[in-house]
Amino acid sequence: MILFPAIDLKDGQCVRLLYGDMDQATVFNDNPAAQAAEFVRQGFEWLHLVDLNGAIEGEPVNGKAVEAVLQGLPIPVQLGGGIRDRETVSYWLERGVRRVILGTAALEDPDLVRSACKEWPGRVVVSIDARDGMVASRGWLQNTQVRAMDLALAMEDAGVAAIVFTDIDRDGALTGVNLDATVDLAWALHTPVIASGGLASLADLKALLAEEEAGIEGAISGRALYDGRLDAAEALALLRAARI
Repeated sequence: MILFPAIDLKDGQCVRLLYGDMDQATVFNDNPAAQAAEFVRQGFEWLHLVDLNGAIEGEPVNGKAVEAVLQGLPIPVQLGGGIRDRETVSYWLERGVRRVILGTAALEDPDLVRSACKEWPGRVVVSIDARDGMVASRGWLQNTQVRAMDLALAMEDAGVAAIVFTDIDRDGALTGVNLDATVDLAWALHTPVIASGGLASLADLKALLAEEEAGIEGAISGRALYDGRLDAAEALALLRAARI
């Protein structure tokens, strides 16, 4: 299992939101590239990067910050936020992003997901963000009547490399991941699932590891890593031991 440290970009800064609310943002670093380098130094193998402004605007907004992070970074990056057309997918993949993450596009333009998966196999991830099991889109501002499970099954048919499942009501709140919903989704799919939202401690990571066989590829952590509730060295040692 992979632990993905998260860098969420708002106005060029590295922030964490509470419940996905842009008005409840805590700035943890005003230099995202330096934060990425610190994650590399700590031993992380991947980086999860999100353009929060882009997710709302529907197009990349923090492009300069993203490119600064990518410059010379020795670990792969998956990037989401405001990627809603083929040109933007191509742009970021050509500039060194390993996997692009499509969220709103998966709901509103599934043909884009299908065509992107065919053109760039293994490099397209879908993010499913849910409140009470229902998908939210456009930077989590728009609620829908689409079940997260239904969208996940449709995106599996499209051929996505992985699905990031976020329980919005836990995101940034340090209340623990929604283990039951994440595991249920993972068992229902052949596509790997990445848990997101609420990861608060080593205990959460251990609980996910215990269910890894369901198809859980990894977990995303933001605030817990930044404020020290989740010790990077302990977390990475736990994952290394599990692989052995």
